Order: sequence, then C-alpha cells, then structure tokens
Amino acid sequence: MDQSAKKLNAAKASLEYIQDGMILGVGTGSTVNILIDLLPAIRNKIEAVVSSSVETETRLKKYGFKVSMLNQVGDIDLYIDGADEATKHLHLIKGGGGALTREKVLAGAAHKFICIVDDSKLVGTLGTFPLPIEVIPMAQSFVARQLIKLRGQPIWRENFVTDNGNHILDVHNLTISNPLEMEAKLNQLPGVLTVGIFSHRPADILIIANDSGVRKIEQ
Repeated sequence: MDQSAKKLNAAKASLEYIQDGMILGVGTGSTVNILIDLLPAIRNKIEAVVSSSVETETRLKKYGFKVSMLNQVGDIDLYIDGADEATKHLHLIKGGGGALTREKVLAGAAHKFICIVDDSKLVGTLGTFPLPIEVIPMAQSFVARQLIKLRGQPIWRENFVTDNGNHILDVHNLTISNPLEMEAKLNQLPGVLTVGIFSHRPADILIIANDSGVRKIEQ
C-alpha cells in the first residue's frame, strides 16, 4: 500500500471521533490536508473549526468552512493533527511544516488530541527527524550556540518565516531519549518560542495506518 493510501486510511479513521456539535481543531500537513478533503461530508456535525496555520485556514475556507479564532471559541473538543515522528508512548516531533507553535497551542486547548500518521512515522526513539524549534529572530544565533552545547546541529530554515513572524532552527543529530526532560530544558532557553517535542502534552490517541489497515494506541 502506498503512502498516500495509508494517509487516507488514517484520516478516515479519525472521522469517527467527530461527534455532533463539536468544536474541531485542525492541524497542518499532508495527512491533515487529506482529512480536510473529507470534512465537507460531515459538515453538519461541526459546530466550529479552528485552524493551526494560514495554509490550513485557506484550505478549509476553500470548502466553505468559516474558520474561528481560538479566542472566540474557548477550549476545543477535538484536535486532529499529524506528526513527523511518533512513539508508542504517544510522544511526537512536530513542526516539519513550521506550524508547531499554533499546533501546540491547539493541542493544549483540546480535550482530546488525535494524531494521524502512516507507519513510516513510528519510531523507537525521537530525533532521527530534525527537531524544529521556533525562535524569535534576534535570538536565533544565541539559541543555535546553546543547541550546539547540547550536541545538536542546528540549521536555520532559510527563506522561511512562521505565521508568527519568527524563524525555525532544525536541530539534527539530537537523540531524544527522554522527551519530557529535553522539552523542558529547551523551553528554558531565552528566545525559544516553541519546541517541536510534544511530550508534556502528548497525543491521547495515535492512529497508525499500515499495509493491513489501521491500528490505534491510546493513553
């Protein structure tokens, strides 16, 4: 089964969690784009929708959805997003698309967070995928030097500015054996806005599509 078919299966499997009257948070990325393509069929169930990025907002509006601001709706009933890496402990690396800050805010505001991935994203230990860190521009070099001290190799994502007007450092060669500890440590660096480790607020349900269908890991 090819990757696009797996992504479709993962997206379809998340639809059963969308119940009548829900405020739905929608993430960013290729698997989520497939989910968005499926949402018009259950439009009547969705009370309001909140987006994690300008890209996602544009795609939702293309289907006629009115996109609400988080400040308008309060908490979110359900947040669905993908990941760049995921473990069986439901810890994630996110931010390959650069939307990690808004994604982390929506995950934090959600009563339930479902992560949809294909089986290529499932790993034993986080860190093979370069860890995205959003930094305010004036702190970019300072933060990079601190990351080098932690034996990471930070590379500035050139010609990319986040929806929040900030920069991304992609940190290579960082073995994240203790995601909770690493997330907390990196959060303490002045100038860091958001770290792409999602462990203090992990997924509640991980839906993994593979050649034989989908399997779920729940907290």
